[in-house]
Amino acid sequence: MLTSVDRLLFVRRVPIFKELRDDFLVRLASVMDELSFPSNYTIFRQGEEGRSLYIVISGKVKAHLGNRKLAEFVQGESFGEMAVFDSQPRSASATTLEVTECLELTQEQLYDAIEETPEIAVNIIGILSRRIRELNQNLNIIGVKN
Repeated sequence: MLTSVDRLLFVRRVPIFKELRDDFLVRLASVMDELSFPSNYTIFRQGEEGRSLYIVISGKVKAHLGNRKLAEFVQGESFGEMAVFDSQPRSASATTLEVTECLELTQEQLYDAIEETPEIAVNIIGILSRRIRELNQNLNIIGVKN
């Protein structure tokens, strides 16, 4: 478990919260739940309703469709953002690759944060855009091989 100071220092380094004011980060860090998951634990499954995004404190998580790995997330990286924004079922599953600790930010907490500090939405959109580009690039590489 992170102390409140460690939690603030950690959240300050998370890309989706970059360039946000410390007073705002203190409030945001205090409302997020800290969760621990064992290795090979499915945090959520494709098709489930999603109302939270997660930020890896320690450990490693993979996003996958069946046995096909889409992405891997490590310390400071977030996952699960899409379902929080569009209220659609999860587009992939997320499973821990080792013992993992995460912070959970619910849809309600995120929307409150965006209302106060819209830069969070811009940061998340940037991260999602980068991931789409990486997936497209990987698909193009696979297409060239086939």
